[in-house]
Amino acid sequence: MFVPLLLALPLVAAHQHHLHAPVANVENEEWYKKYGNQHVLAYTAPLSFMHLPYAKCLEDASHAFDIAILVPFRYDPVVSPQRAVKPQSICLGSPNRGYTLAWDISPFGFGARIMDCGDVPLTLMENAKAIDQMEVAYSALLARPHRGHGLKEHPRLVTLGVIVLPILRSLHTIPAIHFDAHFDTAGVEDQVDQGRISHGSYFTIAAEENPLSNTSIHSGICQKMGGRAVVEHDESVGFQVISSEDIDDYGIQTVIQKIRDRVGMGPVLDIDAGAWTTREVKCILRGLAGLNFVGCDIVERLPRAAAIGIVDDFPQMLQADAPPKPRGGPFWDDD
Repeated sequence: MFVPLLLALPLVAAHQHHLHAPVANVENEEWYKKYGNQHVLAYTAPLSFMHLPYAKCLEDASHAFDIAILVPFRYDPVVSPQRAVKPQSICLGSPNRGYTLAWDISPFGFGARIMDCGDVPLTLMENAKAIDQMEVAYSALLARPHRGHGLKEHPRLVTLGVIVLPILRSLHTIPAIHFDAHFDTAGVEDQVDQGRISHGSYFTIAAEENPLSNTSIHSGICQKMGGRAVVEHDESVGFQVISSEDIDDYGIQTVIQKIRDRVGMGPVLDIDAGAWTTREVKCILRGLAGLNFVGCDIVERLPRAAAIGIVDDFPQMLQADAPPKPRGGPFWDDD
């Protein structure tokens, strides 16, 4: 009975003493004199995506943002050690922010405020509730005031590791640009309510509920299917298809133009593991800059398939007025 009390008393006393301790002047300390500020390195600092400023935006509205990163624990019908990649793992795998040759500008060169708004706490026990939680969170942040900087109507949200259905529900009737190897427009006629929404059917549900327009497009499809009827059903949902082979047959610039012509302004971007390489997808994303993207998400968090590095292009793509101009050549001009 008495031992815990005796042990606790010195801790309380030490805590009270700490509250009244004088504040040191760091400028007089050896570290500051010799090395200066405590700079953030690429492999240090508190855990946030790309070392962005961090806040729990759903409970703290004091931080204005133009672009927000959200990392929920993704809904997955089959949770395995490889597929259940935690939000912390995504942040650990994200590179430091900065300038790239491809864009010729850093994500912050446009002036927008970009924040990591934390992990949306989704339940792992009930799929319908998890989707509702994501929709409510997305809608709440979408309604926040923003500073503008070329972004229209509302802030832009980038979500990592969630299916696009709750996002479409928040944004209402818009086209989707879907990078994937599979359609994700499976029929749900014979499914019970609990089984209707899955990774393979969410676009079908979105078309039924009407947040998905009929000017959407798949990019990189290479799935095997039962026959032409699968394609016809996909078309009825509202999609046209660019196959994985089209990039070889017609060229990447033609693919970019077909996507732009199909979706017009105001699309949502949905990226899953597809047939194209990361380099090809990043090139296409640069070619889509200037469209008034209203949201972006990357579904797959499996490290070897997710290509989290693709997300590095989202902030520039969301802010740029046009695709970046190609460099003059592989080498600097000789003066």
